[in-house]
Amino acid sequence: MNLILIAVISLGAIALVLAAILYVASKKFAVYEDPRIAQVGEVLPQANCGGCGYPGCSGFADACVKAGSLDGKFCPVGGQPVMAQIADILGLAATEAEPMVAVVRCNGSCANRPRINQYDGAKSCAIAASLYGGETGCSYGCLGCGDCVAACQFDAIHMNPETGLPEVDEAKCTACGACVKACPKAIIEIRPQGKKSRRVYISCVNKDKGAVARKACTVSCIGCGKCVKTCPFEAITLENNLAYIDPNKCKSCRKCVEVCPQNTIIELNFPPRKPKAEEASKPKTEETSKPVAAETPKTVATETPKVTE
Repeated sequence: MNLILIAVISLGAIALVLAAILYVASKKFAVYEDPRIAQVGEVLPQANCGGCGYPGCSGFADACVKAGSLDGKFCPVGGQPVMAQIADILGLAATEAEPMVAVVRCNGSCANRPRINQYDGAKSCAIAASLYGGETGCSYGCLGCGDCVAACQFDAIHMNPETGLPEVDEAKCTACGACVKACPKAIIEIRPQGKKSRRVYISCVNKDKGAVARKACTVSCIGCGKCVKTCPFEAITLENNLAYIDPNKCKSCRKCVEVCPQNTIIELNFPPRKPKAEEASKPKTEETSKPVAAETPKTVATETPKVTE
């Protein structure tokens, strides 16, 4: 009986010592979490798309609270209203961010890119890209399997059955960048939405030389450089036989669109161009009136009659 009592007392003492050690350790190594992180997390849409550049909404909330400033931080799904709520919670100023949208930089439709072979494999752009260059002569363009459509959580991209290319619904696109990561050909780019959703961009990523690119696609960039010379704002650069328009420098003057011989530059959501006024070239009929010389009156000589004596 004494042995049992001694064992119980010993175990109780050990338990008390261990509990005291755990209590001290929990206090000493406790990790403090700012309650505002949870408040910001409740405001966020919890899409966990990664478009903000952080691993999920919880990572973005933690970064906003710890940074002490919202500069350079933006939730593409929630947009400006959500950032305004976060600013109110943290007592910070919400920075205005320009709306962004996904842009498909490939115009190689079925009509523009002739098919030279047929892919009979898994319906995946990633798999197709790892096997070969595609069904057309352009190894840079869209493969048409729709990985971007599957990656979009907001139903903002759909494949057009007539062109075989993805099309972005601006009203649904949040510019999260999931489609950009899913595209193995890097033909999708996140660009500023622009005023009134108007944008000018090069709809081609082909870096082959002009003759090769033109043979593969009738609307490919041939690297002629006419757009570069025409742009008054130095917004267009030419590198590796491919032109690129910097959206931060472009003023949407659309002069480059007019000079592009391949119709590679896209002007989106602009009103129709006004026909250029024809200069009225009327022939100048100068009526030259020659001065009429005044006729000199003829003096009639009158002969004096001879008097015959």
